[in-house]
Amino acid sequence: MSRPPLPPFTEETAREKVRLAEDGWNSRDAARVALAYTEDTEWRNRAEFPRGRAEARAFLERKWAKELDYRLIKELWAFSGNRIAVRYAYEYHDDSGNWFRAYGNENWEFAPDGLMRQRFASINEHPMREDERKFRWPLGRRPDDHLGLSDLGL
Repeated sequence: MSRPPLPPFTEETAREKVRLAEDGWNSRDAARVALAYTEDTEWRNRAEFPRGRAEARAFLERKWAKELDYRLIKELWAFSGNRIAVRYAYEYHDDSGNWFRAYGNENWEFAPDGLMRQRFASINEHPMREDERKFRWPLGRRPDDHLGLSDLGL
């Protein structure tokens, strides 16, 4: 299985890869998203260290069961060869209606077939009021005309 665009990345293909990752995570379809990672993928996500596609999928299922109305924006930070660095922010609420915005950075390394081999995430989040939300598109893919992180001042 191949997952274009493939490394080595250009600025254009790195931006495309970032948007495809954002779109996948905004789908909140853990089974589909997990297919973007190698069978032996290695993650670091806060205090969790999923290993392998099955653990990554289980992690995502747990995440999106708790983080309701999840909406994410990713932005390319840097790229070289088979690596991409992104910054991102996402908003969600918990089952008590408390809203949060999380900010983070990820470092990605890709296999030659375009599947992500390593994903290292650092994340900070803070509570916010519902009226402070900036990500208000319908659930799913962020519309092409919606502002990105830099334009939103995030």
